[in-house]
Amino acid sequence: MPNENLAQAKKVKNDEFYTQYSDIEKEMSAYLDFNPNVFRGKTILLPCDDPEWSNFTKYFAQNFDRFGLKELISTSYAMESKTYKSNYQPTLFEKSNPQFDEIKTSLNGKIFTLTSDRTGDQRVNVDDLEWHYLQCDGDFRSEEVKKLRNKSDIIITNPPFSMFREFLAWIMEADKQFSIIGNMNAITYKEVFPLIKANKVWLGNNYKVNGGAMFYEIPEDIANLDQVREIRTNEIGKKIYITRVQGVRWFTNLDHGRLHQPLPLMTMADNLKFSKHKQIKGKQYYDQYDNYDAIEVPYVDAIPSDYDGVMGVPISILDKYNPDQFEIVGNGQTMADELGIKPVGQKFVDDYYEQGNKGQIHAKWNNLVYHVGEKVFVPYQRILIKHRR
Repeated sequence: MPNENLAQAKKVKNDEFYTQYSDIEKEMSAYLDFNPNVFRGKTILLPCDDPEWSNFTKYFAQNFDRFGLKELISTSYAMESKTYKSNYQPTLFEKSNPQFDEIKTSLNGKIFTLTSDRTGDQRVNVDDLEWHYLQCDGDFRSEEVKKLRNKSDIIITNPPFSMFREFLAWIMEADKQFSIIGNMNAITYKEVFPLIKANKVWLGNNYKVNGGAMFYEIPEDIANLDQVREIRTNEIGKKIYITRVQGVRWFTNLDHGRLHQPLPLMTMADNLKFSKHKQIKGKQYYDQYDNYDAIEVPYVDAIPSDYDGVMGVPISILDKYNPDQFEIVGNGQTMADELGIKPVGQKFVDDYYEQGNKGQIHAKWNNLVYHVGEKVFVPYQRILIKHRR
């Protein structure tokens, strides 16, 4: 039971991250720089949101006219349906509205829509938002929210990290354009990787921002003060805790300029002679996997420009991946059987543990492996690629 409680607590904390306005703006700017009309005439849906406080809603509402949006729809998840429950109090904005309902405010989700100038100030912005309670709790899987998905053109949000696979499948089922946030390791999920391999999903532009990390707002009552980078006070006097989360990426099928920038590379000979990495510089050749016909390339900037075979590279290659430059062959772990990566023998297992790798378990022991002299290695997750010629 204690372990179950701990796992649940971790899941709750991982799902209670709120995206900052600046991170949304930087990512959307990359799409707009590539295509200034990317949002023009489009209906944008922001599910898994909290429209009253959401920076997603605020950003698109404030830029409604500039982007030429047709409609903005934002939905929230009912507080009583969340695993994490704070000391919830409805906002003054909601309580002062004639449609306020003391029961629905906790049990029902809300929908905010924006289509036109309601205030008469000759512009469409956040002041023109209309809202009402949903019939359901706002779960994206409900028929009510599915109908909103089906009428929308682009879906943008930060879904709960624990539901990323299901949420992406929900989008792909409707064949929509999207930009959503997830953990970098989602790249290797068996539900996600085939979409990346087929160039139906790719990473956004944000790896250049904060070194691929994001700064999130988190609720006060689950904030770990050792990890809090900043404490702010909002307009109603509530403390906002800011934490940094590493390894977070935007996943999208919206085009942006970085996707078409070729990665500058050195030849294999130049890498072996001049590389800044000690695992490469001064060696006679790149390490070869024992159980698959490919070379080990431990750093993206060490990919040789003149090698025509298959290369195992870090998953961070997708931060700089150009589909016109490289072809993705597969994933060295979840696609091991499909690719024909051979299971290792008992001697390899014995040698691996003898080197002090206690407690590490590798399913079927058919991950990519290689030797350096007498020492055996199981590298971290690898994507297998080759050059397009």
